[in-house]
Amino acid sequence: MRSNKKTIHYIISELHKITIKDYKPRKGKKSQEIILSYQFFGKRLYEAPIVLINHALTGNSNVIGEQGWWNEFIGETAAVNPQDYTILCFNIPGNGFGDKENVIENYKDFTVRDIAEIFWYGIDYLKIKSLYAAIGSSLGGAITWEMAAQRKDKIDKIIPIATDWKSTDWMIAHVLLQDYILNHSNNPIFDARVHGMLLYRTPKSLKFRFNRALQGDNQDLFQIESWLNHHGEKLKKRFSLPAYKLMNYLLRTIDITEERGSFLQLASEIQSEIHFVAIDTDRFFPAEETREDYENLKKIKENTFYHEIKSIHGHDAFLIEYKQLNDFLKPLFNKNNV
Repeated sequence: MRSNKKTIHYIISELHKITIKDYKPRKGKKSQEIILSYQFFGKRLYEAPIVLINHALTGNSNVIGEQGWWNEFIGETAAVNPQDYTILCFNIPGNGFGDKENVIENYKDFTVRDIAEIFWYGIDYLKIKSLYAAIGSSLGGAITWEMAAQRKDKIDKIIPIATDWKSTDWMIAHVLLQDYILNHSNNPIFDARVHGMLLYRTPKSLKFRFNRALQGDNQDLFQIESWLNHHGEKLKKRFSLPAYKLMNYLLRTIDITEERGSFLQLASEIQSEIHFVAIDTDRFFPAEETREDYENLKKIKENTFYHEIKSIHGHDAFLIEYKQLNDFLKPLFNKNNV
């Protein structure tokens, strides 16, 4: 009998852990032990160019495979072929993936700059000398910016997707609201997630999907309400409260220019190719901010590029519009270019 099971021609590693004994966060008063976990996929370490993936707020290191959250972007027919590259992904410490007890209670001591520094620690620990590319979406894209700012000559290509190098006033305001919910609600993760989902989508996206339809025979429940309830419950099962507090708060701390000078000065010193990827309807990280940065940087840094996803779905389009994302980025990962 012929099996319908697809044969996988690349490695999907188990979760590995690195212990950092004494790490002092930038805003902290004392050092603490940090557990940095990671997975790798595709070719074995050191056998191929390395592509680092920095996950988004609710993501994790499980990028591809049965439960992989980015299978449509990383795969044998997608932009990044794991048969040609080693794909590496760290978990943001304290996100609880693989160990819900591994939490960071002093979440306001940590910044995106700390997370980037910890990721570089992991790369050094693994004796990786350089990265072919660093790709990050949303919060992961901000970490990508910070990693490039910390080591300007160690990444060939940076690809920050649906993100920014700074926390805008709009972002800071919503982080504050989320923090209030997480610290004062009787059902904190559920309530925070319901609010968050409305930032990640647009009114047009919700109308396209639900159009005021009722949930089955329940005449008192709209489908949009059922959908939001589902996402709230789903995240409660996946995240501990300390983990979600940390991940939310990190969004407030994005700023590669702090104590370093202007964005244009700093970004022009980054030797990497920079590929901005924005979403035209993104209300979380607005495209106009990204487009303005690109237009100004392009005047002084030639290897700077801009790609814009067209979508009704808002911020979440980077998880929906895979064809556009693959079309933009697949040429960068043609193995003949490496």
